[in-house]
Amino acid sequence: FTWLFMRTTLNIDDQLLSDVILLSGKKNRSEAVRFALKEYVKQYQKKLILSLRGSVDIDDNWKELRSLEIDE
Repeated sequence: FTWLFMRTTLNIDDQLLSDVILLSGKKNRSEAVRFALKEYVKQYQKKLILSLRGSVDIDDNWKELRSLEIDE
């Protein structure tokens, strides 16, 4: 998902936003909100990937593949 940055008005609880700024170490509200949204997306994607555990059959042949790369 890639969109242009757009100005948006949001109603966010002051204490919640203060907590995000404090915990993230970001310097302003915009940075803190961007950080929180990126973290949410990252965690959600991680959950989706972990939910596939056991349903995808992957050959554990990374050593063989690595040796083929080295030989080239």
